[in-house]
Amino acid sequence: MKIKYFKDTDTALLEFSDGQVAETREVSENVYVDLDADGNLVSMTVEHAAESASLPEVAVEEVANA
Repeated sequence: MKIKYFKDTDTALLEFSDGQVAETREVSENVYVDLDADGNLVSMTVEHAAESASLPEVAVEEVANA
């Protein structure tokens, strides 16, 4: 996964795969998801990211199965 933050537009782009985008769905006013032809998540765009997604503070935690 890649996270790109565009400070000039306060937009975060979370890329989950390199798949071709077949459809973009609006989840909310500031959140959009891109799906491939099979409905798999390709990427997510978050507008006004500093406010709505607490960026640029990002933490990743891997949790092992018990």
